[in-house]
Amino acid sequence: MRNYDLSPLFRSTVGFDRMNRLIDTAFNTEVPSYPPYNIEKLGEDDYRVTMAVAGFGSDDVEITQKENALYIKGDASANGDGVTYLHRGIAARAFERRFALADHVNVVDAKLENGILVVELKREVPEALKPRKIAIANGGTAPKAVEQKAA
Repeated sequence: MRNYDLSPLFRSTVGFDRMNRLIDTAFNTEVPSYPPYNIEKLGEDDYRVTMAVAGFGSDDVEITQKENALYIKGDASANGDGVTYLHRGIAARAFERRFALADHVNVVDAKLENGILVVELKREVPEALKPRKIAIANGGTAPKAVEQKAA
């Protein structure tokens, strides 16, 4: 595996620490595969994260949005206390999954049904940051002619 030194990129920039973390994460080849999930783009500003969390109840899953990150954490250790399994094929092990979110993307809804966790996300750009069209006023006055005087 190659190690890339990206420090020259950050010598002349300020406030791009998050970009450094994103690049480091992209080069990380050890990606956990449990639980499986999908990320969908539903529209220009609407997204959905769907995660298969069989064996987990709504009390076993915690969803937290902090700054530009979404954390989904599951712990079903309390399920099945005192139960003797002859075969346990449903993996209910603890997990924590982190998703990096773009600016102004927020969680608008989350629901757990039939072992599928669905988290709805929406980009909500504040009015002050949206592009606005500037009207150009017509001066209404004719340009002045340059007067010439004899020398």
